[in-house]
Amino acid sequence: MQIYNTLTRRKEPFTPIEPGKVRMYVCGMTVYDYCHLGHARVMVAFDVITRYLRARGYDVTYVRNVTDIDDKILKRAEENGESIASLTERMIEAMHEDEARLCVLPPDREPRATRHIDEIVAMIETLIDKGFAYAADNGDVYYRVRRFERYGRLSNRDPDEMRAGARIEVDEHKEDPLDFVLWKAAKPGEASWPSPWGEGRPGWHIECSAMSTCCLGETFDIHGGGPDLMFPHHENEIAQSEAATGHAYVNTWMHAGAVRVNHEKMSKSLGNFFTIREVLEHHDPEVVRYLLVASHYRSPINYAPDSLAEARKSLERFYTALEGLILNETIEAEASITGGDSHFEVRFTAAMDDDFNTPEALSVLFDLARELNRARKEAPEQAPALAAELKRLGGTLGLLQQDPASFLQGGGAALPLSEEDIEAKISERAAAKKARDFATADAIRDELAALGIVLKDSREGTSWVFETPEA
Repeated sequence: MQIYNTLTRRKEPFTPIEPGKVRMYVCGMTVYDYCHLGHARVMVAFDVITRYLRARGYDVTYVRNVTDIDDKILKRAEENGESIASLTERMIEAMHEDEARLCVLPPDREPRATRHIDEIVAMIETLIDKGFAYAADNGDVYYRVRRFERYGRLSNRDPDEMRAGARIEVDEHKEDPLDFVLWKAAKPGEASWPSPWGEGRPGWHIECSAMSTCCLGETFDIHGGGPDLMFPHHENEIAQSEAATGHAYVNTWMHAGAVRVNHEKMSKSLGNFFTIREVLEHHDPEVVRYLLVASHYRSPINYAPDSLAEARKSLERFYTALEGLILNETIEAEASITGGDSHFEVRFTAAMDDDFNTPEALSVLFDLARELNRARKEAPEQAPALAAELKRLGGTLGLLQQDPASFLQGGGAALPLSEEDIEAKISERAAAKKARDFATADAIRDELAALGIVLKDSREGTSWVFETPEA
């Protein structure tokens, strides 16, 4: 297995520190608002990575933190007239609802910054003792960036160039404009905790250093996050952690690609900013997940109506192949045992072993679906096993676990008509056919087809599926 390491800017063979075990930390959400599509990208990307590592037999410890104290949280709680605890608990609950709907498995551990204040203070004290940090006379504590010789390696930035070319806010309490805060002195009325430097709260960067090393040790296998976190957040994490422990912090750094909306950067100012729950009001969660999985995790994703329509059509092809096949536990168990020897399994594994190449893995699943469709016509005895393999491999990506008939009838999608109205139209068409009024019957079929509701006649009667109409 090879993984692209942001730190070295190349794919590298993945060798965990402890054979058979993977320790992974991913930066989570600052819980002052509902999660947006960018959060969904990171959630789903590292969910797929976790699922696949476990499918490959690794014992994975997946840690994703929650930042529950921050300037934005303080501001939003004040605006809402509610306590910080009330705001953060409400947003954490909403986050869990969103990730469950997207079929994202919960992390093994979900540390919160406010529950690790002691570890944060202890790490800051160590940095001060080693000369990497200093307490200012205003009660803040800062990190000495220039003291850490390897600063800038992850983001490929030179501190001297940053110092000369960047707009850095002048702070008379800093020794150097590049220095960043580890501990913030509390303003009157703000939430705070006691420390050797007075009442205050942790800076954002030190939270992750303390929580990750507390949960996973001084050196662990994988650290991930969104593309905007590489600098300064992850750069600062490295500086803090390695200065405090004297050891390498992380072996492999992974960063998910950004989400763009209609080929523009997602931004509230542009009016193209969407929360997860806003999107899921109109689209089946699996369709949204498919869109996020269909691109390589390092590539940017374009979110647009036509891209979601294509995602739904792709899932319809899979579920159409699976529709009507009865899979029991015995068939699925046999497929799991024998699957490793199949041509499709070998290709799927090769794709995912190559830096989690989900687009290539999905192309294997399309080939498998075509083989399944062929078997249903030419060798029906082979179809259940192929269907079980398709469902199992799809499950590694968090896909294809719904009932096919339910998905094809709209699932979580917004149907143009209610199911009751559709059934009424079908009954009206049946009555027209019985009266030999074929013109009316055909008109009803065409009317429904224009809305994406495709009728299927059989000896048992008429059923229907929902297919996304052509844009």
